[in-house]
Amino acid sequence: MELRTLRYFLAVCEHGTMSRAAEAMHVTQPALSRQIAALERELGTPLLERHSRSVTPTEQGSTCDAVRRRSSASRTRPPLTSRTEKTS
Repeated sequence: MELRTLRYFLAVCEHGTMSRAAEAMHVTQPALSRQIAALERELGTPLLERHSRSVTPTEQGSTCDAVRRRSSASRTRPPLTSRTEKTS
């Protein structure tokens, strides 16, 4: 599994369509679709429900997206100070 492929998946979740995600990630839509399909095969589960004009994460895909949101939120929080450090 490549980090790039995970980023593609997260972009699809964020943008709601393969086309918009491909444009945002500067790749072609067919290449992005192939990468997502390969990720789903590798994980052995569908991550997206494909509709005529959009995609939505499956339950498993939503779990992956929720993990991303939590990790993004933790990176934007200020670091905790240790108990031995004095705060001013």
